[in-house]
Amino acid sequence: MPIWTTEIKELEKLHESLGGKFLELEKELQSLINTDDKNVALLYSRRCLEVIITDLCECELKRQRKTEPLKGIIDKLQKEEKVPSHLIASMHGLNELSTYGAHPKEFDPEQIRPVLINLVIIIKWYLKYKDFQIVVKPISEEEKYDSNRRKVSPIEKSIAVLPFVNMSPEKDQDFFCDGIAEEIINTLSHIEGFKVIARTSAYAFKDKQVDIREIGRILDVETLLEGSIRKDGKRLRVTVQLIKVADGSYIWSERYDREMKDLFAVQDEISLAVADNLKFKLLGKTQAMIAKRRSENPEAYILYLKGTCCYQMLTPEGLKKASEYFGQALKLDPGYALAYVELGYIIWLGSMWGSIPPGKAYPQINEYVKKALKIDNNLAEAYSLLGTINTFYYWDWKEAEQNYIRALQINPNSPIIHTSYSVLLSFTGRHKEAIPEAKRAQELDPLSSYINARAGMAFQMAGLYDKAIEELQMALTLNPHFFFTHLNLGAAYFAKSMYREAVDEYKMAFDLSNGTQMAVVALGLGYYQIGEKVQAEKLFDSLEKRSETEYIFSTIFYLIYRLRGAEDIAFEWLKRACDEHDTFLTFLKALLHYHPLFLFPEGSRYMVLLKEAGLLK
Repeated sequence: MPIWTTEIKELEKLHESLGGKFLELEKELQSLINTDDKNVALLYSRRCLEVIITDLCECELKRQRKTEPLKGIIDKLQKEEKVPSHLIASMHGLNELSTYGAHPKEFDPEQIRPVLINLVIIIKWYLKYKDFQIVVKPISEEEKYDSNRRKVSPIEKSIAVLPFVNMSPEKDQDFFCDGIAEEIINTLSHIEGFKVIARTSAYAFKDKQVDIREIGRILDVETLLEGSIRKDGKRLRVTVQLIKVADGSYIWSERYDREMKDLFAVQDEISLAVADNLKFKLLGKTQAMIAKRRSENPEAYILYLKGTCCYQMLTPEGLKKASEYFGQALKLDPGYALAYVELGYIIWLGSMWGSIPPGKAYPQINEYVKKALKIDNNLAEAYSLLGTINTFYYWDWKEAEQNYIRALQINPNSPIIHTSYSVLLSFTGRHKEAIPEAKRAQELDPLSSYINARAGMAFQMAGLYDKAIEELQMALTLNPHFFFTHLNLGAAYFAKSMYREAVDEYKMAFDLSNGTQMAVVALGLGYYQIGEKVQAEKLFDSLEKRSETEYIFSTIFYLIYRLRGAEDIAFEWLKRACDEHDTFLTFLKALLHYHPLFLFPEGSRYMVLLKEAGLLK
């Protein structure tokens, strides 16, 4: 039992008294009450404070909050007569403690108690301020719920497929169990109007003893599919249960005892049963499309599952092993379209983080995409990858958009496609469209570090730096060890001229990524801004040394030499980046407002070069 139970009971009483009068506050408060997770408790405590602060900003300061950080508004509220000093202290205390996660550190659950105590004080004062009388209304028998009952929003039908438990005699079959569950996710994702949570978030609960209703609440879904697999030689037993989150009851359950050769039929039967029980129709066209994704060769399929398992580690070793497995699968089945796409994504990651020159990477990726689409022209992943090629290499924004739209028509539940489309929209300055795409990706994969970091980046590229900072700090409460989140948080601080805060984040990104070149140059730029040029030059020298044995973005050397004031050398590096269609150059286009290094006066040789190259229209 959490040590903050007493405080939660107090908040439950307050929640009961609200009776639908404060919908936003009630929603966040309900989420807080329902969680046993310490980080989630901090997250929703902060959101409750944000709801109240936003209202006070309009009522007392006579303006909208916009993107101003909480601390700044609390400081301004301190000058208002109606807001007592003890309340300001509670607000500051809650705000400071609830930002846990900005840096990895030991976390004492005891610090949640003062957050909740402060929240109780703030809500009680706020209700009096709104002339609302706190009365706990009687609850009818029909409305009575168990204290740990979980609620989800009934906006759309929704499901999360949890990782299947491995019950096989061979304990190394996790990849197989995960793969089966993921295939079911992929099938259900193609149903329009059906929200299907992505693998990353669903699998966050693997090997954890978490109440079904708590999982449903965190993922915001109405139903869960769980199951187990026992693989013994050529025999297969799959047991599945479709569960209603609201009360934990079974909607449907089944056991399948089959031969391994019937594996695909079992997957299809499960998907059909889920769709049928949730009143969806899995169209024959969709079934045929899903069947075409697979290999009819069982050995190739097993190799593909192993490759997928390694790929999702997102480590150099994992990607290398994944590439080998996908290659072996294609030797057994040259018509395995998905394996070509996965190989393409592995190469793209290599180019994205600088180890493979773009001139070598993208033509090869393009070949893999062409092969995949020749085999299956209804493969969402292939169209999405094609969009990525047109975004980062060919700079054909219109074609890239058509690629992403086509991919989302095929699979509207892919968070990766939504976030990739968001990146394109950000690059082309369409921020009002980019942000909703990024937020939709978050809904579909709420616990993904990558998806959450990209959402923060969407706000950052839109120039909404305060909102980006809040979004990225929230992301770090879920995973404080993801370098890409720290990198983007550093960029947001940098854009606000908060250079020391930026350096702190860049250091974290540098350490957590083992010195990825983007983090190195960012940290160097930060050091320059705070006057530590010796430190910066050491980092820049290390990149020049690394360039003797590995590919370093030409855009990075452009930044270094322009920072040093060597304009002619910088220009030559920018020219080289344009010739190479450097992946990092696309980001430079999107950040022209970000720093003097990225500002090119109209008519300058830099601007002329970028326009001639086709990067700027």
